[in-house]
Amino acid sequence: MGADRNVVARQDEGTVRAAYDVVAPTYADHFRSTEAEAPLDLAMVEHFASLLPDGATVLDAGCGAGRMLPLLAGLGCHVEGVDLSPAMVSRARVDHPDFVTRQGSLTDLPHADETFDGVFSWYSTIHSPDAELPRLAAELRRVARPNGVVLVAFQSGSGVRDVAPAYAAHGLDVVLERYNRTPDQVVDVLAGAGMTEVARMEQKPLSDKERDAQAVVIARVS
Repeated sequence: MGADRNVVARQDEGTVRAAYDVVAPTYADHFRSTEAEAPLDLAMVEHFASLLPDGATVLDAGCGAGRMLPLLAGLGCHVEGVDLSPAMVSRARVDHPDFVTRQGSLTDLPHADETFDGVFSWYSTIHSPDAELPRLAAELRRVARPNGVVLVAFQSGSGVRDVAPAYAAHGLDVVLERYNRTPDQVVDVLAGAGMTEVARMEQKPLSDKERDAQAVVIARVS
């Protein structure tokens, strides 16, 4: 996958929604649970849950087909999901019918202010250009309660990745870019939205199949 090929001048939500509507069945079949997560990834999810009150309400913001919902529930959270892609939400309702999931944009979440104790964004900001991040962070902050906790996971580094070839190998024709960022960049955006860093993790690629480092930032609503 090339880092610099300019697929679209400015990737918008319509582009991302269309891509994930196409890839939803293949993606959901391939990633059914936490097979892709390393032990350190899961440790950060556990740490996120440990910072929440007992019986915490959590929004999986960008839940995809819902594979992380059972993990969060197993950690004691009352969790629901939202995703930009209607096809992903439809699959989540089939695969995980015990959880509430709905379609919606992360830049305009369909939830009232201060609804959740925690907001969980697992690789769901990676297709948003830098200019959209402040608005997205403000939405995560808006739906979190005072003293709530927000987790953001992403590929660490710099530059833009064309991820369409990975799907083309499965016969899927989409246009999709991913934006890499450093933990410092993400922390700064969260701080601008009124959140304070609690913890961060960054790990190098674990195999030759990974090109980029992975990172997680946990922040608390100020």
